[in-house]
Parts: sequence; C-alpha cells; structure tokens
Amino acid sequence: MIGLLQRVSGARVDVGGKVVGEIGKGILVLIGVERGDTTAQADRLLERLLGYRVFPDGEDKMNLSVADVGGGLLLVPQFTLAADTEKGTRASFTPAAAPEEGARLFEYLLVQARKKNSIVAAGRFGADMQVTLTNDGPVTFWLRVKPRAE
Repeated sequence: MIGLLQRVSGARVDVGGKVVGEIGKGILVLIGVERGDTTAQADRLLERLLGYRVFPDGEDKMNLSVADVGGGLLLVPQFTLAADTEKGTRASFTPAAAPEEGARLFEYLLVQARKKNSIVAAGRFGADMQVTLTNDGPVTFWLRVKPRAE
C-alpha cells in the first residue's frame, strides 16, 4: 500500500461541485492499493502516517507528527499511484489492486483512521475528484508498505 503524504495548511476534495472532505492544518495522503495488500499493510501504513514526523518543533526541525500537532488527516484514493511506469509512455495498472479490493481496503483504512485521529476526512473511491491543497513547505513523502507477495 502506498501513501503519498503532503504536509498542508489546508486541503479539500470536491466531487460534482460539492465538498466531500476538507481539513485545515494536517496531512493530505493520496492512497494507492496494490495487488497483494491486506489489512496488515493498511494498519502499518496508518501507523506510519500518524507517526511520521513532518511538522516543525520549537527549533524548526521536523520532529512532530500529525498526532502531535492535533492536525487533520485527509485520505484520497488514487489507484494511479500503483502504476508500473518502468517502460514506454503509458502506465500499466497491472500492479494495482482490483477495484473491489481497493475500495474495501481504502474503506478499512478510513475506518481505522477515524478510530485513531480526531480529524479525518476522505475523498470518494472511484469518483472524479478535484483535490485542492496548499502544500506547506513544500513537504512531500512517498511511503510504501510492500504487499505480502513481494
């Protein structure tokens, strides 16, 4: 499972002209589900996302997590993160989980996140989404918990 984490001062997701998820200060995470991912990968990725130190402390060093600063978590499903881009000029989506499995694991991740962080919002799986964000820094990290098949 892949999480493209961005530290934001604000972010939102619109579907059909309506806001479906929005946070202030926190992290926006684009989520890619790969073939072979299970709830174990989702649990580990969530642990990493909530504990990853991306916010500055009193000495302006990135030593604080989203949990430490009481920030929001905006999870947005993005199957293109699991694409194989090694060859040619068009991505292959063979590494991505099937849509049903991707939706199931994204929903599982969202439910678990809501149990562990007070501010959680989300995009909508399979929808045409417009994501608006202000990347603070910019700070962006690519986190991956490898599928069990690797």
